[in-house]
Amino acid sequence: MHIGSLFTAIIYQPFFNLLIFFYWCLDKLTAGNPDMGVAVILLTIVIRILLLPMTLSGDKSESERRQISAKVKEIESVYSHDPVLVRQKTKQVLRGSRSVLIGEIISLVVQVIIALMLYRIFATGLEGKDFHLIYSFMPEIKTPINLVFLGKFDLAHASLGLNLIQSICIFLLETLAILTSPYPHSRDEVVRLQLVLPVVSFLVFMFLPAGKKVFVITTLIFSIILTIIKFIRRIYLERIEKEQAEHIPDEALATDRILVETRM
Repeated sequence: MHIGSLFTAIIYQPFFNLLIFFYWCLDKLTAGNPDMGVAVILLTIVIRILLLPMTLSGDKSESERRQISAKVKEIESVYSHDPVLVRQKTKQVLRGSRSVLIGEIISLVVQVIIALMLYRIFATGLEGKDFHLIYSFMPEIKTPINLVFLGKFDLAHASLGLNLIQSICIFLLETLAILTSPYPHSRDEVVRLQLVLPVVSFLVFMFLPAGKKVFVITTLIFSIILTIIKFIRRIYLERIEKEQAEHIPDEALATDRILVETRM
């Protein structure tokens, strides 16, 4: 069995069937007026929940990347007179941080797999070419499938409107990430993340199917909500740590007072 067949059997087919199942459920709930765009949103939420452990581990990786960057800059500053020693020290730091690199590679592979899966779903799958991959135990669905999201956006074709919404969501997410990040951001990072990234994304995704954009927009909204939750949690934990730190001197004084009274 070659790689394409493995991809189809292990990854594409299960998620394709899950999407079809959501569409069938919507058909029953709406009395025969299902919306594949809503089914895509439900599938996106499921995928993001499945990838949540990887997403949360990414926060740890970000911290480790910052530490690696700081160590490299320190090495460049301390050994600026010896370029050879700088390269040797830098390699030592990078070799000791292979777990970060491995995590980045795994994340990239997962993102590529998801992109390929979604492209196939909206390019050919939902138009009927992959209906033979629907499991035999799945309930029968009405065909052709309604590929018009909210009665306006054809999921199988490009949509400039959804593309614009996607870029706005990217801008909002990156702005929120910068404002809530515990790490300082340089001016170059701010320009790249808040301005360049949304514009480049608009141009890159301009001709992709609208269904892919629905997935990306839902993913971005999920990330925005998750960023807000993580920020609130961090503020809450910092407040608890501050309160505990303020109570430690009082407890120490009380302990000393008890010891003095005992000795007397």
